[in-house]
Amino acid sequence: MRRREFIGVLCGAAAWPLAGYAQQPERVRRIGVLIALAENDPIGQVHATAFVQALERFGWAPGKNIRIDYRFAASDPTLFKPYAAELVAMSPDAILAGSSAAVAALRQQTRAIPIVFAGVGDPIGQGFVQSLARPGGNITGFSISDAPLMGKWLQLLKEIAPSVMRVAVIFNPDTFPQAQVYIRAIEAAAASLGMTVTLAPVHDDSGIEEAIAAQAREPGGGLIGLPNIFLATHRDATNAAAVRHRLPLIGNVVPRAGGLMSYWPDSVDGYSQAASYIDRILRGASPADLPVQEPTKYSLIINLKTAKALGLTVPPGMLDLADEVIE
Repeated sequence: MRRREFIGVLCGAAAWPLAGYAQQPERVRRIGVLIALAENDPIGQVHATAFVQALERFGWAPGKNIRIDYRFAASDPTLFKPYAAELVAMSPDAILAGSSAAVAALRQQTRAIPIVFAGVGDPIGQGFVQSLARPGGNITGFSISDAPLMGKWLQLLKEIAPSVMRVAVIFNPDTFPQAQVYIRAIEAAAASLGMTVTLAPVHDDSGIEEAIAAQAREPGGGLIGLPNIFLATHRDATNAAAVRHRLPLIGNVVPRAGGLMSYWPDSVDGYSQAASYIDRILRGASPADLPVQEPTKYSLIINLKTAKALGLTVPPGMLDLADEVIE
């Protein structure tokens, strides 16, 4: 073989693996998702869909350049830890956590894999981040500044049902360890409004029924459902018992499912925003440098059908302020 031909062959041989390398498909990224609701829960499905649709807007398509592994804990405290372990064992590039319980379980499993949360209250108090501006570890996301909302909830409850003088606070202490933060805010606001507060810890549907029935035995009763995944999962039982015992209820209890009223950030938007941080992490950003963001818009939703069933007349001014009125 002549020297020129040999060099050509050699250069071609050297160029071949480089060309082949350039044509290799992009590495498929892996994302874990730990949602606190059940897989067949309509709200959980909406959250998951919003997350995927937002990722697609950033150029990440399941089945093409990302793979998403889901775990749905169905509000069962015993499932978060094993599901978190399963997701971490898959070595994903990032994990989306849909509740405080999900973040806590994942944090026990890894301090390296980036975790982005959606709809988590008091992330500093729970020890998830060092500060909102500089999370400082492998966890960041989109929080809900919900404890200060408790005063607003009481005001709205009083406005729609002026006779309310006693409020029972419904929550599950097993799934909501930070409940005392909210309870203190409620008690402080209630004192300024001349209202009394009783605590109603519950653990299942029968407990919800008993707590609401007890609150209805005397006049002037009302209900607050603390913003926790337990009541989101048991929203049908909570809403039905409140209507059955003719007690006005405010909380993150989904008026679209029959609840009287809610004043809350858009949880669907939180999942969409979480996708923006997942995108930045997949492109090289560190969660330690991504500030925790708080909601800037809250929505007042009123169910007029439920108000009528309770014998309540919603003030016109309140209807004007509502972002959504369900008739």
